[in-house]
Amino acid sequence: MTSAPTASQETPEERDPNTDDRHVVVMGAGPAGLTAAWQLTRNDVTVDVLEADPEIVGGIARTASYKGFRFDIGGHRFFTKADEVRVVWHEILDRDDDWLTVPRLSRIFYNGKFFQYPLRAFEALRKLGIITSALCLLSYAKAKVLPRKPERSFEDWVVNRFGYRLYSIFFKTYTEKVWGMPCSEISADWAAQRIKGLSLLEAVKNAVQASRGGPQKAKKDGEVIKTLIEEFEYPKYGPGMMWERATEKVRARGNPVRMGERVVTVRHDGERVTEVVVDTNDGQRTYGGTDFLSTLPIRELANIIEPAPPQEVLEAANALRYRDFLTVVLVVDRAELFPDNWIYIHDPTVHLGRVQNFKNWSPFMVPDTSQSALGLEYFCTEGDTLWDMGDEDLRALGAREIEQIGLARAEDIIDGTTVRMRKAYPVYDDDYKENVATVWNWISDNLSNLQLVGRNGMHKYNNQDHSMMTAMLAARNILGESWDPWNVNTDAEYHEEEREDHDTAGRMIPQRLT
Repeated sequence: MTSAPTASQETPEERDPNTDDRHVVVMGAGPAGLTAAWQLTRNDVTVDVLEADPEIVGGIARTASYKGFRFDIGGHRFFTKADEVRVVWHEILDRDDDWLTVPRLSRIFYNGKFFQYPLRAFEALRKLGIITSALCLLSYAKAKVLPRKPERSFEDWVVNRFGYRLYSIFFKTYTEKVWGMPCSEISADWAAQRIKGLSLLEAVKNAVQASRGGPQKAKKDGEVIKTLIEEFEYPKYGPGMMWERATEKVRARGNPVRMGERVVTVRHDGERVTEVVVDTNDGQRTYGGTDFLSTLPIRELANIIEPAPPQEVLEAANALRYRDFLTVVLVVDRAELFPDNWIYIHDPTVHLGRVQNFKNWSPFMVPDTSQSALGLEYFCTEGDTLWDMGDEDLRALGAREIEQIGLARAEDIIDGTTVRMRKAYPVYDDDYKENVATVWNWISDNLSNLQLVGRNGMHKYNNQDHSMMTAMLAARNILGESWDPWNVNTDAEYHEEEREDHDTAGRMIPQRLT
């Protein structure tokens, strides 16, 4: 399935298959960085992994802990269409008791009621009441008879498939919380990718199938619609367990994963990267190598390259934007609160966007089964009001809002902590493709031994399996093969052909309409 490198693919140069003299420096110990390190380590390549965090590996797929409570930075289902990725998961977590099979239950909380997600048409209409349901059906009928054309925005796309009433109830509020922009200004492309295969008609078909005892895994063109997945694999101690074990395996074969070492300079000679400089608690250190892999945000990477790239490259990198994320973890003195893995909060009167119940992902995530730990997720941008709130104020806000919507009582909350995650979501604005291309074209022309992988490394809002696949291909390039990681699509599948209609290499992010 390999493809010959071409100018349009911009694949790094073909590697010498003799790996004895290879020394690879990997910047970042998230899913992409550690996957590459593991693949190279298994092939007897010397690797240095440099991670800025002093303690925790895994990037956004880490599992943090607080007084024995373990929690994700957002939920991370382990589901993939890529068999190669699944094999790697089970190579890393290779013990029989490492994995759980978790039934998925995620619901929407709206107007004091729970609604299944993905939407189950009959249930939704029943819970909305006769008048609202009738208006929803009329709105849907209107959308089918008089669809919005052209279908440019997220609002247009969803209204054409669900009607305006259902759109305003089940899609608008949450989406605007996540992205901080009106749905009427978000591109329809993102809806087509993120909610692909779903419509009110599809939801009705799925409900009818379920009522007859059939599986609720609707298919489109022979493929399972991802949004309808009803169970998934999950490491018993959270997704960070995967990357903690990967770190152990890399180190066990003699390759270091160096914590608390932030890359501050990437030096080059005009043709290749020669070394990187890191800041540590003990001062600066320098690491040389034959090959370099970066998972650093492109904006950050471009600004630490020395000698500096041309001004137009720096301007393109600095124009890239990100959406940030914080989790308020509340310890609740209750054994059971609700059965969901996570709940989407479609209440415009609260800032809260989503709630994770970590014990319902795995009972091993809590040290005391008489208590529960909730992850209250807030979507924000570094420097805004939410991001700048103090930890105590955030916990107080979380306690108020979780009680306001009725999921827990403030008096039962006995402890809590807060975790901030910078650059959780790379933003696809009007110019992001051109800006990424400007940076990558310069890198591929001038730094032939540097490859970019992973979510922020490629400015792709992708899932964990996509990040891993890009890293696996980059590692194969170092081992002498020839692949283009930029051709990995949203399902972590490799596509050799280039598509002119839209970008398939990564899960799409809303972009503003022009």
